[in-house]
Amino acid sequence: MTDTLRTTFKRRFATWPLRLVALTGLSVLLSVQLAVSETEVGTFKAGDIHYGTPPDLPVTLSGSYLAGRLAGFQKDFASAAAFYQEALNADPDNEILLERTFLLKLANGELIEAAYYAGAMNAAGIDNFLSQLVLAGESLLKGDYDASAAALQPTAVGPLAQLSTGIARAWALYGAGKVDEALGEIDGLSGPEWFDVFKATHMAQMAFAAGQKDIALENIEAAYAADQGAIRVIDSYARILTANGRTEEAIAVLDDFDRLLQSHPFLVRTREQIVSGAPIPPLIADPAAGMSEILYGLGAAIGRDGGEELSTAYLQLALHLDPTAEFAAIALGGLYERIDQPRRAIEAYSKVPENAALKRDAEIQIGLNYNTLDDLDEAQAHLGALIEQDPTELEAIITLGNVLRSHKKFEEAEKIYSQGLATLTQIEPDNWLLFYFRGICRERLDKWESAEADFRKALELNPDQPLVLNYLGYSLVDQGLKLDEALLMIEKAVELRPNDGYIVDSLGWAYYRLGRYEEAVKELERAVELRPSDPVINDHLGDAYWKVGRRLEARFQWNHARDLDPEEDELPKILDKIANGLPDDASTDAAKAESSSNGG
Repeated sequence: MTDTLRTTFKRRFATWPLRLVALTGLSVLLSVQLAVSETEVGTFKAGDIHYGTPPDLPVTLSGSYLAGRLAGFQKDFASAAAFYQEALNADPDNEILLERTFLLKLANGELIEAAYYAGAMNAAGIDNFLSQLVLAGESLLKGDYDASAAALQPTAVGPLAQLSTGIARAWALYGAGKVDEALGEIDGLSGPEWFDVFKATHMAQMAFAAGQKDIALENIEAAYAADQGAIRVIDSYARILTANGRTEEAIAVLDDFDRLLQSHPFLVRTREQIVSGAPIPPLIADPAAGMSEILYGLGAAIGRDGGEELSTAYLQLALHLDPTAEFAAIALGGLYERIDQPRRAIEAYSKVPENAALKRDAEIQIGLNYNTLDDLDEAQAHLGALIEQDPTELEAIITLGNVLRSHKKFEEAEKIYSQGLATLTQIEPDNWLLFYFRGICRERLDKWESAEADFRKALELNPDQPLVLNYLGYSLVDQGLKLDEALLMIEKAVELRPNDGYIVDSLGWAYYRLGRYEEAVKELERAVELRPSDPVINDHLGDAYWKVGRRLEARFQWNHARDLDPEEDELPKILDKIANGLPDDASTDAAKAESSSNGG
């Protein structure tokens, strides 16, 4: 297929349903129907979900190829893998289809089939570093370290391939007992500056596992100097310092990271081990886990910058090599969240082992993904079970409260936040969130005095917190209360977050309520630029336009607000304004605002 034809297909057929595309054969492609023989690898099926051409429809080379391309564009790796497999079965000598099928099987976590296709690529003489990693990984899992090292000869092209295969090969050599050769393999890797932290970290972990604590310390110090924000680097540094008898320095490293990200559960566990005085084991000792570690590190980095297909392939292989790799499972779950596949995210987070430090974090994310699926009952049950296990787990409590609040179950959410506050023996600055969220619920339940008390307590704990300043200030403005104080709060919030459309809207609305309509228009226009799809902000701008005599523009903004799915109780008000405009006395003029401010 030519590039022009590919572009045309992507543009014209990108929105077609997969079932329809699977039936479609373009005249420029083969359209002969071919059956799949029993000896060929079968179409992927998970549970009751069938991927690939539906059983009641004919399989065609062109239809399966086009459907596979479309599924790939949509990052539906399960469907893409199944469709490409069908196309490959129809044209088994097509090396392009073979490589695509392999990669998509790997990205979808079908490791048995990915290994099968990797072997086929190797037999066909196709030079592909990912297939080499898969075959080398299979040898590592079998304990055949020499075969694994042989599968990863240093012929890969490109920085990513070179670093992946080079460090993986080093772990195979380590497994074969060739520690010095393994360390030399990593040390000899030449590439961009970002190579350095990976090289130093793996050399440190390998030397530590081999009992060479001085070499381990030298390398982990270099890794720490290059990146003081990486959990795995911090953890390895603290472990290796302790192993070298420098426990106080190890604790200081953990303390420094705590100031950046407090109480990370993985590092909390490491701290407990160090303080206990128990022997500190290496972070990695098994060659397969070492290969898994480099694949996780690179896969997570690729996923943050796009490249979801390759990222999932790396992370799936990492989990295959080390099913206990909790960081890889968390990274895979996060990637699925970013591409809006909550069911696959749940599947990934479920791979985190029961005894893992990040297990509760993973379970909380599972609850959030049930909420994304609009399965409130399952989300509530899942998070409720976590709270029942540990009623002092504030993160689970806040998450459940937020889930309930997102469904406008404000009374239930208020009770959950109150339950969390009741577990506290001492109120700390970090607890401002509980008061803030409970205040939101109470405001929505028309319990204004209690809500205001919560907001002010949140500000006492976290002065100048822009979210609280904005919410409290906006609520006061909306009720015509304490307008001078409210305006100062919102102005401070805008100063702290000048590009937050919601906060800029609050400032514009405060000016509106004070009768300062020209200033309101200026701020609300900027808020709409920052948040063009928010119905409330567009509605507010319409009101301000009306007050300054720009009535055609006012109706345009109200019509736009109407089309942006406003709250159910706001829609009739917007429709009335479109039909009738604002009455002359509809807003609070400056004199009335001054009176409310003094009396409120």
